[in-house]
Amino acid sequence: MLAFKGTGLPVIVVCFVIFASSSCLVRTRTVAPAGSKTVNQPLLKASKQDLLHRVDLISQRINSFQMRVDMSPSVGALYGGQVTDYPTITGVVIFKRPDDIRVIGLDPVVHGTAFDMVSTGNDFRVSIPPKSEFVEGHNDTPANSPNKLENLRPDAFRTALIVEPPDTKTEIVILADDTNETKAVYILHCIKHEGDEYKIVRNLYFDRHTLELSRQKTFDADGYIKGDTKYSDWKEYSGIPFPSTVDIQRPQDGYELLLKVTDMKMNPGDITDQKFVLDQPPNYQLKVLK
Repeated sequence: MLAFKGTGLPVIVVCFVIFASSSCLVRTRTVAPAGSKTVNQPLLKASKQDLLHRVDLISQRINSFQMRVDMSPSVGALYGGQVTDYPTITGVVIFKRPDDIRVIGLDPVVHGTAFDMVSTGNDFRVSIPPKSEFVEGHNDTPANSPNKLENLRPDAFRTALIVEPPDTKTEIVILADDTNETKAVYILHCIKHEGDEYKIVRNLYFDRHTLELSRQKTFDADGYIKGDTKYSDWKEYSGIPFPSTVDIQRPQDGYELLLKVTDMKMNPGDITDQKFVLDQPPNYQLKVLK
């Protein structure tokens, strides 16, 4: 490295000294507070255990619910390309632990049922009255219909709406801070050790202004995004916090569903197993997905 004679100082150091001593070359600028372009609030601090506790506290208090939502579907290339937005319809979502869920879409024109989907365990059943079709399959059956709305699976709703805490016995959880002038979030990376590989299972995002869960990304076995759900407008229903706006994106399945809660009954006493019985109506064509 070059040095000025008699000083022993590298050229670059001397240059910085000259610049620093020349007021006409020095400029002072203000850096915006972290995340200030989205929310003008101070940042909160939390540990990994704090965030895990928040998820666990919400999850363990939800045994069942019945919600009424405005459901706005879109289909197409969600990450760049043509997307078609469909009219908003009214939907009803019923859930009961451990994993029973029913989703009913109501036709806004004839005020009848557009679809009725039930998932119990790994099996799902869908009734489509306008087409007189009845579909049966497994939740892990590939969703490869060219009609993207036919790729709807009730289990996708369950995964998005019921955010389970990471299983610390089988998953490694790593906390990362992702904060700059446009965003301020904590991320919990949930990783599983399978054979000789470590695979990311999902990411949980927390708003550092409120510490509320703001997003959940789930990944397939190859690391591609399976589901991307955003949560906002958190409210308390019977004392239990729950997001009143849920934006579910399924890029591989080619659809997005924006849900806005209009009514919520949390842990009602009348949600029995009978609520999740869906039989094939007479004269409906049966389609079995494999």
